[in-house]
Amino acid sequence: MTVSDGKRHGEDETTASSTLSLDDGDIHVCQDGPRDAPALLLIHGSASSTRSWDRLVPLLTGSHRVIRIDLLGHGRSAKPAGPSYATTEQGRRVGAALDRLGVERAIVAGHSSGGVVATALAERRPDLVTALALINTGPGMDAFIASGSAAIAPSQWPPTDEQIRQFASTGFSRAGYRIPRELLDEVRMMTYHTLTATMQGVRDYLEQRALPDRLAALGKPLLVIFGEDDRRWRSSSAADYRVVPGATIELLPGLGHSPLLEDPPRTAGPLLAFTAIHAARAD
Repeated sequence: MTVSDGKRHGEDETTASSTLSLDDGDIHVCQDGPRDAPALLLIHGSASSTRSWDRLVPLLTGSHRVIRIDLLGHGRSAKPAGPSYATTEQGRRVGAALDRLGVERAIVAGHSSGGVVATALAERRPDLVTALALINTGPGMDAFIASGSAAIAPSQWPPTDEQIRQFASTGFSRAGYRIPRELLDEVRMMTYHTLTATMQGVRDYLEQRALPDRLAALGKPLLVIFGEDDRRWRSSSAADYRVVPGATIELLPGLGHSPLLEDPPRTAGPLLAFTAIHAARAD
């Protein structure tokens, strides 16, 4: 493992960035908060990165060792053409990264398709995951809202700022939301292959078996947070997770698919209430 000696612009001063060399590619990791506190892992969605959590992390570090991972193909992780980008493989890599960091138990939170990867991790490594929090993670493909925006063609890669904004417009509750510059740049850092292969991997995983069925079988404590004005997944589909015994579901009125960006304090509230109950098992 190599550790950087600096901080990225805009990151909290306590952020430590490192690169973990796994068998099929280097994985970039950020850590914030006390290293002896209970671990809280944050997994970003497709076409995103650790930067999507930047505004939320300072609200979480008072009680957690917050770990963020750039999935293979995203952010500052490697973007090889050869390895599989199937969701199960992404979950395997996350588990391997936590092993390298010496993390034995963690609460895992995922945004959008990051929640799908979190579920795959829990299926593969139930010993590692003590509880799950899914933020605007659709339970199955029947909850997906088809977008009217034009897809980005391979010949248009890398995309312009305007193309990325159009592509990502349904990720927010209102038109005209200004996507942070660093997130635009990190979409452009992806390859067309890693973008499309990752999205196809998520679709395949959801079509094989819906998340509520998978999670009910796992029996892990579950929190589901959903921006009520989500334009990618029907927010009413959050009720599907009630098949998971003891699941807590929180709808956030006025927020869309990315409440962690749109209103970090309102997102942190239910997340911290949930982790306070289950953190002792991750300590």
